[in-house]
Amino acid sequence: MSQLLPLEEAQERLIALASRLPAETVSVHDALGRYLAEDLIAQRDQPAADMSAMDGYAIRFADRNGPWTLVGECKAGSPPCRPLQPGETARIFTGALLPEGADTVVMQENVAADGDHIQLTEEPSPIEGRHVRHQGGDFISGSIGLSAGTPLNAAALGHAVIAGHGALAVGKRPRVALVSTGDELIEPGDNPLPHQIPASNDVMLSAMLAGQTAETRSLSRIADDMDILCQTLDSARDCDIIVTIGGASVGDHDLVGPAFQKLGAEIDFWKIAMQPGKPVMAGKLGDTLILALPGNPASAYVSAILFLLPLIRYLSGAAQYLPTYHSATLTADLPGTERRAKFLRARITEGGITPFDSQDSAKLSVLAQSNALLVRPAFSDAASAGTDVPYITV
Repeated sequence: MSQLLPLEEAQERLIALASRLPAETVSVHDALGRYLAEDLIAQRDQPAADMSAMDGYAIRFADRNGPWTLVGECKAGSPPCRPLQPGETARIFTGALLPEGADTVVMQENVAADGDHIQLTEEPSPIEGRHVRHQGGDFISGSIGLSAGTPLNAAALGHAVIAGHGALAVGKRPRVALVSTGDELIEPGDNPLPHQIPASNDVMLSAMLAGQTAETRSLSRIADDMDILCQTLDSARDCDIIVTIGGASVGDHDLVGPAFQKLGAEIDFWKIAMQPGKPVMAGKLGDTLILALPGNPASAYVSAILFLLPLIRYLSGAAQYLPTYHSATLTADLPGTERRAKFLRARITEGGITPFDSQDSAKLSVLAQSNALLVRPAFSDAASAGTDVPYITV
């Protein structure tokens, strides 16, 4: 139980404890931020027919040199004009269906109009099919538009609607109980005595989860009392995940581990080879996943990024649930690492990535100024300024 687990193994073991939540069908208006539970199959061709990509004149390419006789007008949202005969053209607007017989559009800037007489001026040899959006040019009926596990952002929802869908099968939202513990915690905004601390962690993590597909129940400022803590944890068994903040270390007043064990939880692992965030604990309380995070703010934040958010994304049906690593140029020399991976609070600018001088896990001021975690894997060699290093955005 006390052996330090490598980060990647701990992440794998946490996900192995979980099962994807079942799917539910929701309106496209309510699907933002959710994950597709199945492949999105197009119900229609897009475009549904050949249409104009420009305001201009629809012509037969065989008549490309003109002149033409104007015989109609094609507007977006209207049925197509009558078929074109040789030597004829129709005024056409962007998004309008091409009339039968037409296969090319000449831009309005390239013609001169004299009543019904249309003369080419600037484009003596139009290209066949120019300025035409062809049927199925975006996608065709029956094709897979988006794969299962895709996050539904604004563009994906637009795609779903244009593909013919008004409702989508998505993974259910995990129910998450956030339990912050500690006699020292007081309500945000209250005036603390020297031995007290405003309860920032539950506000911080609740804010992190607000951007996720999760339903959050905050159980804040739970006293360091075994009976009260057990009652609180037991009351959250209806959730998919119980997340505790603080009290997971080895001190006499760190009661989270003993409380879970008293309730009959099975602890899978405890303590990770990472800094900050070593005292992370995971397991199950019946069917409920449990994840105990450390109480120092930076430790709680980093471990939530590496464990809690991936777990929520996995339960929600995300295909890609682990953090995405990027690369940037280091602006300062860094020493090598030993058995613990390090996640340094840092700032990305046009000049590269710069770690803060202080990495004290209690300093929220440093965390608030950071926009990245510079990743130093375990047993890394020293890194010199100018080399590329991995990082995670925050």
